[in-house]
Amino acid sequence: MRWKTKHRVIDVTDRGMIMGILNVTPDSFSDGGKFFDVDQAVNHAIGMLQEGAEIIDIGGESTRPGAPAVSAADELERVLPVIKALRAASDCLISIDTSKAAVAEAAIEAGADIVNDVTGLKGDVNMAKVCAKSDVGVVVMHMQGSPEMMQDKPEYEDVLREVRKFFEERYRTLTKLGVNPQCLCFDPGIGFGKNLDHNLQLLHGLSSLVVNNRPLMLGVSRKTMIGKVLGVEDAEDRDTGTVALTAMGRNAGAKIHRVHAVKRNYEAMRMAEAVTNAEGAF
Repeated sequence: MRWKTKHRVIDVTDRGMIMGILNVTPDSFSDGGKFFDVDQAVNHAIGMLQEGAEIIDIGGESTRPGAPAVSAADELERVLPVIKALRAASDCLISIDTSKAAVAEAAIEAGADIVNDVTGLKGDVNMAKVCAKSDVGVVVMHMQGSPEMMQDKPEYEDVLREVRKFFEERYRTLTKLGVNPQCLCFDPGIGFGKNLDHNLQLLHGLSSLVVNNRPLMLGVSRKTMIGKVLGVEDAEDRDTGTVALTAMGRNAGAKIHRVHAVKRNYEAMRMAEAVTNAEGAF
């Protein structure tokens, strides 16, 4: 299984990747305001790379439940200086976390290799064109509703079947629009228009969501569902639950893991891989 990004093709058949989260926002649910300064943001990114991350996902608009929308101009003002500074400091893979085509295009020009779109490239009619033209890696996420209202009352008849059907539709549509199929990666969108039961069902059936041999990304880091299961209110205290899901998700076939606490999740992923890859060795 190979995933094509802007400047690199990655073989994720047996070796997964950690995507470190870098929110340059004032209001993200876990780390809002911590890395608003460019130097702080880049230093944090370098630290995550040293701990095992291979992708840095930079976002300038919070997508937590109830988060207000941010203009493209504000988003660009937040992310572009960080992307340019990080690109100057490292040849790591850079992902831009945005649903706006104008932001994605400018970020790619500044050095981004991947577009991570929580709307599954449905939020902006020009996004598919930008991604196809630039030949970047594309993370297509499933979300029911919008961040402002997605957790009001999410409903599904069969959440696994519906998310897989969404991936299949997105694969067909986006490839017809010119997106290289090798560039696609899918994310079930844990916590994005799903209640606790929906999230647990998706995690339980994760392996059934692989479509056309495209990699899966899992983003569960510090999310509310972990707090509900473990009775933990503080987001930073949910890292143990995150690590457990990283190991479980890796064994279920998730290839990319988007996390805040890189080192412990990197180690959990590698440990899970050692077990998985030992199958048939005896």
